[in-house]
Amino acid sequence: MKKTISFAILHFCVAFTITYLLTGSIIIGGTIALLEPAVNTVVFYFHEKVWKNIEAKQVQQAEIVAQHASI
Repeated sequence: MKKTISFAILHFCVAFTITYLLTGSIIIGGTIALLEPAVNTVVFYFHEKVWKNIEAKQVQQAEIVAQHASI
């Protein structure tokens, strides 16, 4: 969870800076900086879960192949 929180803070800073530089508006920069990283952080969490499942399935398949090879 610490990694996710630090990612969110970093992402907030990047989103604010880019939006502020493009628009010159602190309000728009702040709004985008709050919304986009918040959504992105949630998406990142689920992205990690999906990849963990994919990796677990790959390990299971490798174990099955190894079991069949030893027969």
